[in-house]
Amino acid sequence: MTLSKNLEKKLVKKIKRCQLLIEKDAGVQFCDEPTEFIVICNAGLSTGLQQEALLTETLQHGAIRHVRFPPGKSYSFVQCVSKVSAQSVFTALNGICTLGQDGAVLLLAFCNALPPCENDPWSHGLPKDLILERDFIDETMENILLEAINCDDIDESREQPNRTLKHRKVKHFGYEFIYGTNNVDKAKPLDRKIPSVCNELWHRLQLLHPELHWHIPDQLTVNQYEPGQGIPPHVDTHSAFDDPILSLSLGSDIVMEFKQPSSGKQICVDLPSRSLLIMAGESRYDWTHGITPRKMDTIPSPNGDLTVRKRKLRVSLTFRKLLQNDGCGCPFPRLCDTALQSAEKQTNLLESHAAQVEAQNVHRVYNEIAKHFSDTRHSPWPKVESFVRSLSDGAVLLDVGCGNGKYLASSGSAVLLGCDRSEGLLQVCVDRGFNVLQCDCLVLPFRDESVDACISIAVIHHLATDQRRKQAISEMVRILRPGGRALIYVWAKNQEANAKKSSYLRQNKQNNKSSTENEPSKDGSQIVHTEKVIAGVSDCTLPVHTNRTQFQHQDLLVPWKLRTNDSMEKTTFLRYYHVFEEHELEKLCLDGSKDRVDLVESYYDQGNCSINCGNFVFTFTPLNLNLSMYRSNAIDPIQNRRLLSELRSDCLLVANERTILLGQCVKLLVIPDVQIKQRLSELIVLGKFVVM
Repeated sequence: MTLSKNLEKKLVKKIKRCQLLIEKDAGVQFCDEPTEFIVICNAGLSTGLQQEALLTETLQHGAIRHVRFPPGKSYSFVQCVSKVSAQSVFTALNGICTLGQDGAVLLLAFCNALPPCENDPWSHGLPKDLILERDFIDETMENILLEAINCDDIDESREQPNRTLKHRKVKHFGYEFIYGTNNVDKAKPLDRKIPSVCNELWHRLQLLHPELHWHIPDQLTVNQYEPGQGIPPHVDTHSAFDDPILSLSLGSDIVMEFKQPSSGKQICVDLPSRSLLIMAGESRYDWTHGITPRKMDTIPSPNGDLTVRKRKLRVSLTFRKLLQNDGCGCPFPRLCDTALQSAEKQTNLLESHAAQVEAQNVHRVYNEIAKHFSDTRHSPWPKVESFVRSLSDGAVLLDVGCGNGKYLASSGSAVLLGCDRSEGLLQVCVDRGFNVLQCDCLVLPFRDESVDACISIAVIHHLATDQRRKQAISEMVRILRPGGRALIYVWAKNQEANAKKSSYLRQNKQNNKSSTENEPSKDGSQIVHTEKVIAGVSDCTLPVHTNRTQFQHQDLLVPWKLRTNDSMEKTTFLRYYHVFEEHELEKLCLDGSKDRVDLVESYYDQGNCSINCGNFVFTFTPLNLNLSMYRSNAIDPIQNRRLLSELRSDCLLVANERTILLGQCVKLLVIPDVQIKQRLSELIVLGKFVVM
C-alpha cells in the first residue's frame, strides 16, 4: 500500500511530535536513516498493544531479535536482525498497520539503540532449584495418563468468590484444591484417588533425581486450558504442601512466568508438552508462578530471534504431598503463610508493648554502649553533611536523635541544635561543646514552625510500630516552618542495589567472593535465632540478625558486642530495628502528614563509611500552611540578627526572622554556666541545657 504525499506529510508531523516526547521520556536518539532499531511511537502497554500481535505483523516482513515494552508507556521498541529487515518492516507498517489504540495506524521511526532493560524475562536461567525435565514421558504414556484422568469427565469449574478459574475446567484427586486460599481441607479426603498408573512417574523421577527429598504425592489437580485461558501468579500455601511440587504438561506447550518478590526478578519458562516441572527449594517457596491468559506466546526461536507460537489445548497435572503438621519451617518468610501469621502476631504484640520494647532494646542499650558507639561514629555521611552545609546563615537546624553530635559541627553559619533520648550520648555531645537537649522524638519540646530544617539519621527505624514512626515524622513536620526542609535516613531491608552490595555487607569477606552457579546461595538459608524482648510476655520474641548479612526480617534485633571489663569476654546488646522495604518510607511520610508536605527527593544511599548500611532516604518540605500562626507575637528580625552576633559561639540561639520558641511549659534542667533570658513570648537559652 502506497501513502499519498499529503498523508505522508501528516504522518511525519505526528511522528515528530511523538519523537520529542519519547526523547525526553526514554532518552533515545532518533535517526533519519534506517537502523535495525524501530520505535513504535504511538502504541505500547498503556494503549493495549500486545507483544504477540505486534510480532505476528512484523514477522511477516522481517526477522525480529528483540521487542521492548516499557511499563505503562504508550510507545514500544523492535530490534530487527538487520537494517534490511527493519526497512522492510518500516515500509509495511508505518501509517498502514492498525494496531494502534482504537484501530489507529502505527507511527514508526528509527532510533540508534534500544533503551536499557531492567529485566528481560528470557535473559536469565531457571530460578534456583527449579528443574525442567523435557520429554519426561513419551506419547504412549501421555495417552495413557489422559485416559486415566478421563478429561471427558472433567468438571466445569464451580463458582469461586474471586473468580480465579475464569471458566477453566478442573478436576481433583485425593483432596480438593481450594482456589483462593491455595490450600486443601485435610479433614475432607475425596473418594477419587490418584490413578495407579502414575506410580510409573515416581519410579522414573527417583532414578533421575535421587537427591530430591522425595515422597509419593497424595493430591492431584488436573487443569484443562483452552487457548486464551491462564492462572494468576500464586505460590502454593507453604504450610499445606511438602517440597517439591510437580507439574506435568500434556497436549501442548505453554509459557509460565515466575516472579520473585524479594528481588523483583521475572523469568519466563517455556514448558514443552510431556515435560515435568519440578518446583523445589527456593523456586517452590520464594517465587510465584502463573500463566498469562492469551492465545499466543512470545518465545525465543532456535537462532536466537523472537517468534510467536499459537496456544493449543493443554492439560496440566499438578502433584502435591500434604504436610501432616500445620506449620512451615522454610527459610523464605516473604511468601510463607506460617511466617506471615507469626509476623502478624508479633506486630500485634509490638503494638501493645512498643514503649517497653524501645525502653529495653533501644534506650537502655544506647546508654550502655554510648562511648563505644560514639567511637565508631566519627565520619559524617557526605550527603547528610552536604544538606547541613546548604543551610543559610542564621538558619536553625534540629538534629532529631543526634547521637554523638557528629553533624552538629558541620556548619559554621547555621544554628545547630541536637536532641536525643540517651543520656550517655548527650554527655558525649556536652563534652564536645554542642548545644543539645534530652527529649523523646515522639514529643519534641519545640513550638510549631520554629526551625528551618530537621535531620533524622538512623533514628525512626528504632520505633516499634507504624503509628509511632508516623508520630515522629509528624512532630518534625509540626516544628518546621513553611518552606523548611527535613532529611530522614532509615536502614533498608535490601542491602544490595543495582547489583552492588552495601558497605555493611562488604565487611563480611564471604560477601566479597565472586559467586558461581555451583555455589549454594546463602540468602535466606541461615539459621534464625529468636530472643524474648518483653519480660513476662513469653510469646513476644523477635529474630536476632546475623551481622554483616542480608536482612531476612523487617522487625528484628541487631547485636552490638562490647567488652565491658578487662577480660576478653564481650557482652552482646540487642537493639530493636524495623528495616524498611522500598517505598515504605515515602508512604510513611506522606500518609503520616497528608497534604502537609511536598516530596523533594527520595533515594537509596549505599553508605560512604565503613559501617554504614544501605539506607532509604526521604527529603521533604512542608507546604505553605498556617502562615499566620504566632505571627502576632513575632519579634523584630533585625534585633534577632543583632542578638545572634552578640552571643558566644557555643551558645544556643533560637531566632532568625521568626518567633522560634521552646514551649513555655517545659522544665529546664540547667547545667552550670547556663543563663536564661526570657523576652515576651520568646525564650532564649544561652549555653548548654537539657529539656526534660
